Formats: sequence, structure tokens, C-alpha cells
Amino acid sequence: MRTRAFKYELRLNNAQRTSVEKHAGAARFAWNWGLAERKQRYKERERKDRYTSAMQQHRELNNLKKTDFPWMYEVSKCAPQEALRDLEQAYKNFLTGVKAGRKVGFPKFKKKGKCQDSFRLTGTIKVFPDSRQVQLPRLGKLKLKERPRLPTNTHILSVTVKREVADRWFVSLTVKVPTTPPPTNHHRKPTVGVDLGLNQFAVLSDGRTFHHSKPLSTLLRKYQRLSKALSRKKRGSANWHKAKTKLATLHYRIRCSRLDQLHKITTTLAREYGQVTIEDLYVKGMIRNKRLARTLSDVSFGTFQRLLKYKCQWSGTMVIPADRWFPSSKRCSSCGSIHQELQLSDRQFLCPSCGLLLDRDLNASYNLLDYLWITVTVAESSSETLNACGAAVRPFESPPSPLDGRETMIAARPMKQELSTN
Repeated sequence: MRTRAFKYELRLNNAQRTSVEKHAGAARFAWNWGLAERKQRYKERERKDRYTSAMQQHRELNNLKKTDFPWMYEVSKCAPQEALRDLEQAYKNFLTGVKAGRKVGFPKFKKKGKCQDSFRLTGTIKVFPDSRQVQLPRLGKLKLKERPRLPTNTHILSVTVKREVADRWFVSLTVKVPTTPPPTNHHRKPTVGVDLGLNQFAVLSDGRTFHHSKPLSTLLRKYQRLSKALSRKKRGSANWHKAKTKLATLHYRIRCSRLDQLHKITTTLAREYGQVTIEDLYVKGMIRNKRLARTLSDVSFGTFQRLLKYKCQWSGTMVIPADRWFPSSKRCSSCGSIHQELQLSDRQFLCPSCGLLLDRDLNASYNLLDYLWITVTVAESSSETLNACGAAVRPFESPPSPLDGRETMIAARPMKQELSTN
């Protein structure tokens, strides 16, 4: 079985909107109450029950409902219970990260209006595709803005209701679907190399290109204008809330436009190719460049890699991440020599050895296509590049052997332009 999630937007009336806000408030209160209890227990070092669990805290909270928190009977018991489970998981993640030496934040208190309103429900959950409705515990039937399309033979585990920008509520159904064998597509191409860039989002080794949508760059002037208008309003006033809603709506539009492009590209790669070789980019380090930080954040290379990996797993496509230090842009795809003087501003690759003139991104995609062959050739021909443990130290400084036995693969590539060195 495989776990998947399906997200739809809710169409709520005033009474339903008030009800979901109460559930979100109960979940937020349970989180804050549980976090305060855990901190208090930790300070009292002489207590035997210094450490607690989510179920123990839920029993204690149930005992306090009648006397201290009678308003919690207006919401489903699942909302505070699942919030305490999330708190327990947050504590485990923090402790595991500290032991492993990773930087993991300690759980924080949630404040109304500052955190994202959300809650999770379990139990009897039904979906009615014909009437575009979903039935949730204690909330009843809620209308959806689109017809839900769930796979057959699915088991709904839980549902998460979340408020996003401009007071729009979404429901995410977590379901378990049976794992099916990958579809056999005889029209698939065997392999492809994908080079990611800023001029073109992706350049494939078969000559195909995907352009940038650049939603942030397109709407940057409007974004700046709305940000300036928000900064000039008195915080907390009615006009301030209106300006905040407009800016949040623009943020949501930018995010949806970016995700739409990423989903379309990754779905195309996963369905039409049997093997995809991509670059293992260090996005966190690349964003430190102040000249390229905004553009790199706009294209979202990290999300692209995440979407591509799980979609290829579903469709039976193999994803091969190239080594982070593999010189895909500086290596000549014809003779294998390394062009050390290549600058970022050079958009055409001119090989100083064989005189090959080719688009920079297309040349990099050719090298990514041949990545496995290059690594195997270097490992077998250059014993000097291995240390005592067998790890590669300088795996790509010396040019590999001539491309023997691959005339068929090279002939299938788009036509290259060669420039004489004389």
C-alpha cells in the first residue's frame, strides 16, 4: 500500500466557517497547553513522570474539560488529540536532530493570527463525488469547489483542514491506495540528461527545452507596490487587513503558478523517459549569492528535484543524481576535455581542444546523459583518482578515454556545430 494525499478547496457558509475556526482554535490551544505542561514537567526534576506521551496528555486534558474547558465539547475530540500527537512528534524530531548533530528547532507556542490555522481529524470520513461534498466528523457535509477524484479501492486514513491565504480553507485527504506495477509505455525514450539553468528552466539532451514561467519576476512591480501600500497602513486597522489580504492573494497566485509549471515538467519527464539524470545542486549554498538569490528562489530547483523523485518512483522511471562536483558545463561532450576558463556569462561552449561550438546548456545535458559511462570509464582508467579506501578524490580532472562503442548514441543527438581551430 502507498500513502497519497488529495487536496481540494472548500466552499463554506458562515456557520461552517465558524465551526472550522473553532476546531482550529481547539487544536492550537491543545498544542500550547501540552507544550506548557511538558516544559513544566521538565523543570521539576524530582518528578518520576517527568516525561509524558501524547496519550497521557490527552487523558489529562479530557479530565479537565468538564471543569476548566467546557467549550471543547463543541468540537471533535480528534482535533486536540491529533495536535498533541503532532507535539510529541515535534519533540522526537528535536531530540533526534540534537543527537545527530542537525539543527532542528525546539517546538514553539502558537499564537492566533500568527500561525497557520489547521487541524486533523480521523474516524468516519466519506466523499461524495457526484454532489462534490466531503463528510467530516462533527462538521458534517462540506461542499467542495471541484469534484473529488480519488482512486478506486482507497482507504481514507485522515483529513487535514487548513486555512491558507485570503481566508481560503482547504481539505487534504490522506488515503492508502494499493501499489500497482509501473505502467508499460513502449513509446518511452530510454534515457535523457536534464540540465537546469536560469535562462531556460531545463534543457534536455534530445534538444527539448522548458522555459521559465518566472512568476515572481513577472509580478515583481505589483508585489513591490502592494508591499509598500501595506507598510503605510496602521497595523491592525481595517485598511491594513485589506492590504494584507491583497498581498497574501498575490503570494498565493505566484506560488500556484510556480507549482503548476513544476508539476507539468516533472510529470512529463516521469512519463516519457525510462531514465533521467539530473544535477545534484546545492541550492542552499547557491542562494547565498546575492545577485542570483531572488532568481534561484523563483525557479525553485529543490522542489523540482523532490517532485521528480517521487513521480519517477510511481511511474517506474529511474532517477540518477549526478555528483555535485561533476563538471557538466565545463566538460566537452565530444572529446572529454575540461574547459577551465569557462565563465558563467559564456552562453556558448567553445572547446579549446576539438573546436566544438555548442550551446552551453545543451552541452551540459549531453554530459549528464553520458554520466554513468563517464564515471565508470574514469574509475577503470584512472587509478590515481582513488584513495586508499577506494573513494574518488579527483574523479573528473583528467579527460576520459575516447567515446568508443557509442557511435549510435552520439548519432542520435541533434546536429552540433563545429568550429575549426585553425
